[in-house]
Amino acid sequence: MLDEKDLLIINELKKNSRISTKKLASKIQIPRVTVHDRIQKMIEQKIIKSFTIIPDYEQFGLTTSVFAFIASNPTESNVSATKIAEKITKLPGVYEVHIIAGEYDLLIKVRGKSFEEVGKNVLAKIRQIKGVGRTFTIPCFTTIKEEI
Repeated sequence: MLDEKDLLIINELKKNSRISTKKLASKIQIPRVTVHDRIQKMIEQKIIKSFTIIPDYEQFGLTTSVFAFIASNPTESNVSATKIAEKITKLPGVYEVHIIAGEYDLLIKVRGKSFEEVGKNVLAKIRQIKGVGRTFTIPCFTTIKEEI
């Protein structure tokens, strides 16, 4: 169970996972050894899965983001949404895959250099995966907030 101190540590690490334990301890006014021990405990308990970065994708030329809803084909009932999702995760350009409830079974996030590239190199390949029925694609013009 997380307490207030753990949440303070996690919130600061979300802002900057490279912050030193000493600076983090000073910032949240908790002893350094306590901060270190709590981080290690959260890692061991898989509360903290990994430390990562948030790149500026435009610097890589990936200026286009697209969200796509994917419905499985009910006539191919032997293919689960999980199996479809596993295949989609292997496609380059796919950054997020979520199994959801409702009219669609999956929500994915795709990045590319242009809408044409995303359509040709990712979405067209997704439509060829066994079990994929219909798709609904939503272009993203601007991202205001993005977290990992």
